[in-house]
Amino acid sequence: MFPTDDESQLVTATDRSIELVNTAAQAAADRLAHDIIAYDVSDVLSITDAFLLASAPNDRQVKSIVDEIEERLNKELGAKPVRREGDRDARWILLDYVDIVVHVQHSEERVFYALERLWKDCPELSLPDDAVKTRGKAAEHAALTGADETDGELS
Repeated sequence: MFPTDDESQLVTATDRSIELVNTAAQAAADRLAHDIIAYDVSDVLSITDAFLLASAPNDRQVKSIVDEIEERLNKELGAKPVRREGDRDARWILLDYVDIVVHVQHSEERVFYALERLWKDCPELSLPDDAVKTRGKAAEHAALTGADETDGELS
């Protein structure tokens, strides 16, 4: 028997993973990250349960968001990343917590690499309201600053 569309979008990430994602998403929102979204990738990847994506318009803010996520997950949930990559250029910083992987990207990298397209078939995880309100902020910021969006919206 084949799963229906509803069944194929069931979240199978662990409660711990969802807790980590929600705390990280709130931390990112508190540091004014743009377009925060999370996907349950547990059915398609064996190495992690969820991906959290966020972006910022400059390198300094990318670092600030990553620092806040790292501090909040450690302080509130006792979680420390097993790996942190991308610090040198701060264009795309990855935090690997085993249960979840956090990607904080400069807005230009976010558009160019379009990770949402890769994981669009995976169930989207519910996030705190503050994180959901960040959707469309990159396009809004680009319009205000006159930046050219080559790919349109980041949803």
